[in-house]
Amino acid sequence: MGWIAMMFFALLARTNAENQTCKVIGQTGFMEFSKEGDLIIGGVFSLSGTSILVDNGYQTLPYTYCKNWHDRELKFARTVIFAVEEINRDTKLLPGVTLGYKLYNGCGDENLIRAAVEAVNGGDSRDCTGQIQALLGHSSSGLSKDINIILSPLSIPQVSHFATCACLSDKRLYPTFFRTVPSDRFQITALVHLMKFFDWRWLGIIFSEDLYADQGTAEFTKEAMKMGICVEYRLTFSMTSPLIQSKLDAIVETLRNSSSKVVLLFMSLYFTKLFLSEMENYNITGKQWLGSESWITQADLASVERKYMLQGAMGFALPQASIPGLGEFLLSLKPSDEPQSDIIKAYWEKFFDCSFSPSNTSAICTGKEDLRTVSSDYTDVTHFRPENNVYKAVYLVAYALHALLECRNGSNPTTGKPCVNKNDVQPKLVLEHIKYVNFTTQNGAKVFFDENGDSVAQYDLVNWQMKEDGSAEIVNIGHYDTSFPEAETFKLKENIKIVWGANSNEVLRSVCREPCPPGTRKAINKFKPVCCFDCFGCPEGTISNQTNSPECLICPPKFWPNEKKDRCRPKPIEYLSYKEVMGTLLTGFSCVGVFLSLLTLIIFLAHKETPIVKANNSELSFLLLFSLTLCFLCSLTFIGRPSEWSCMLRHTAFGITFVLCISCVLCKTIVVLMAFRATLPGSCVMKWFGPTQQRLSVLAFTLIQVVICILWLTISPPFPKMNTKYYKEKIILECALGSSVGFWAVLSYIGLLALLCFVLAFLARKLPDSFNEAKLITFSMLIFCAVWITFIPAYVSSPGKFTVAVEIFAILASSFGLLGCIFFPKCYIIIFRPEQNSKKHLMARIPLRAQ
Repeated sequence: MGWIAMMFFALLARTNAENQTCKVIGQTGFMEFSKEGDLIIGGVFSLSGTSILVDNGYQTLPYTYCKNWHDRELKFARTVIFAVEEINRDTKLLPGVTLGYKLYNGCGDENLIRAAVEAVNGGDSRDCTGQIQALLGHSSSGLSKDINIILSPLSIPQVSHFATCACLSDKRLYPTFFRTVPSDRFQITALVHLMKFFDWRWLGIIFSEDLYADQGTAEFTKEAMKMGICVEYRLTFSMTSPLIQSKLDAIVETLRNSSSKVVLLFMSLYFTKLFLSEMENYNITGKQWLGSESWITQADLASVERKYMLQGAMGFALPQASIPGLGEFLLSLKPSDEPQSDIIKAYWEKFFDCSFSPSNTSAICTGKEDLRTVSSDYTDVTHFRPENNVYKAVYLVAYALHALLECRNGSNPTTGKPCVNKNDVQPKLVLEHIKYVNFTTQNGAKVFFDENGDSVAQYDLVNWQMKEDGSAEIVNIGHYDTSFPEAETFKLKENIKIVWGANSNEVLRSVCREPCPPGTRKAINKFKPVCCFDCFGCPEGTISNQTNSPECLICPPKFWPNEKKDRCRPKPIEYLSYKEVMGTLLTGFSCVGVFLSLLTLIIFLAHKETPIVKANNSELSFLLLFSLTLCFLCSLTFIGRPSEWSCMLRHTAFGITFVLCISCVLCKTIVVLMAFRATLPGSCVMKWFGPTQQRLSVLAFTLIQVVICILWLTISPPFPKMNTKYYKEKIILECALGSSVGFWAVLSYIGLLALLCFVLAFLARKLPDSFNEAKLITFSMLIFCAVWITFIPAYVSSPGKFTVAVEIFAILASSFGLLGCIFFPKCYIIIFRPEQNSKKHLMARIPLRAQ
């Protein structure tokens, strides 16, 4: 519509150096209500809604006439009249000055712009600024913009009560525009706060094809994105498109198939009525509707057909206000109050379904009917919302005129300029003073403007609670007020009942994707809106402890994620414990080994004088049984929590006791060989390896191992170590070797003695049975070597506590091998074959071997 306004201005304004003259071209006569006064306020309202063109077959000039009456616009116009009369009765405001008004009506955009031009010019070729001091209106943002393009060059202030488009705050384009209604910028911020408060992150928008809705939804989309709220779809609704049915079908299809549960209906009241009328034919449920302030308080939109659709609808409305006397003034209207107004008669005929001219179809209007019996938007005087903005707009102009006419000591106290009397008032002077206005109306409303010509933003949050008969109770459930501190700007009332859309008992969830829970990370999908993100589980060893965490955090070295991966917990420390099954079994086998060793020792002590004990070198046998007992016991040092002392003890005790054990076996093998040599004629070998030499040999072999262990413990002893390499999710508490050379030196020395023992026993395996332990020793050493040879790869490859278990198993297996192979056959003879435990039996077999 901007081009229309510019066209009118180009046709209407002729400027010379001194004066501006205006001449209206085309249709005039749009003034409906007027009252003369010293100073005049103009107003433009859409009392009628539809413009009908009559072309007369183009034989004469075409003309238009209007039909469909807007009750709310009549209410606005009558509020202006009420406020002007109230101001004229006030002796303090504009004393000695009478305020008049000229209110114009036009149906259709072109006629409304003509009405605005007529308000400026008055229909005569005279001074363009000589008719009105300010213009009130229009309710539409688009028309207000076009009208201001005409008024701004003439420096005529324009004050709108209902034009909310944020675009009108641009003072470079609309320098004379002011409004007593908050800019959509504030409504949009409030709606975004509401969405965030209820965690509605995914919504659809349906808007009308006009400046108000187009600019509003575009700004809402931009602000919503900043708060992480995404728009699934933006659909336009228009009744003028040739593809209206296909557009409606597309809207219905989208509403039914969309995943968003929240729908913002951002339309003017006119388009909202048309949209809801169309939607009655479709069963649209399951949505939470949000409305713009233009329609959210219009209870007359409710009906039985729309009950389930509008149930629970929410939106921000202009705050309720009390204007004493206005309700009575509106309801006291009679056609006789405006005898020249055909529109009042048309409204009267509409309200009472009567006619002022004789008719066969309706009753005759008397003009005395009572408006209190009529239910309409005009007669709804229970509360005032936009009417309060009209009321404030009239007072705004009055206070600006009052400030302009003030005179103290020959100058104006506001500007410091020379005083002005009422005959010299010009619109540009009124414009100058409007900028400084700051007052409070009789009903307590504060009025002032910021640098953009916007007033303080105050809204009520309302909730539609539908009744069975299809009517709606619009309940105030909260507020939004920019004059409050930021934390208190938006607030819900306490203990208030809220009805939700889709007959839900709780807040509807409207998200494209549920928030990523702790234990996952949020990843933006570049092919979808930011609200439709993906959630991925945290990788191994990482956690996220917040909802929608953008990344996963690595746990410290000694910590590991729990199963949900939402917190790090200390890694369990693992070692071979007495309490676990493996530790218990190995402990049991160790104890059994100790028991059998001691039992064998007792048996041998009890039968130490018998030939079989004496024949097998009883002293070395006792020492061997003692060392085997120590071997079984040393395996217990490998079980339990490693400590500094237990780590040093377990390896050194193992090394020394095993060397003592193998030394005894080695000496027994040597004794067998020596004994056989001693039976040969003339041999004196035994005196070179008697009991003393045997003891010294065992001691010498053992001392070498002791020296190796001392060097190991001195240079680099074993120590407890937290091993985090084997397993990521737990810590292995183990004994580090300290010096690997020391450990393998201990094992190598044991292996050397075992190999030497095996060789000697193998050489002596064919000696006579009476003296011969060599076969038993050979077999025991074979088991010993086999165990320790397989131990090496198993030890190296076994992880964690299994390394310790392998080492214990090797100790127990080799110890049981020695105990079983060397001593169990002798115990069997002692206990179960005592007749074979005699010197006669042993000596009887010697000649047989000697042959």
